[in-house]
Amino acid sequence: MQTVQVGEFKARFSEIIDAVRAGETVVVSYGRGHENVAALIPYNQLPASEPRALGILSGQASVAFAPDFEMTDEEFLRA
Repeated sequence: MQTVQVGEFKARFSEIIDAVRAGETVVVSYGRGHENVAALIPYNQLPASEPRALGILSGQASVAFAPDFEMTDEEFLRA
C-alpha cells in the first residue's frame, strides 16, 4: 500500500490508477498534517453492500427485478 499527497496524486493520476487496477491500494493524504482522507482500492475488493430493508414493509414484502431489467436515470427520475 502506498500513500500519496493530493498534489502527487494529481500529477501521477494515470500511474496511480494503473497501480490500483493491478491490485494495489493507494491512500491519499491531505494538508500539512498528512491526514489520510481517501483510499483507492480495486473495484473487485469493494465490500458487498447489504440488501436494503423495505422500511415499514420489512419482513412483509419483497421485491425482485428480472435480470434484463434496464432503466435510465432519466426514466427513473420521471417516474
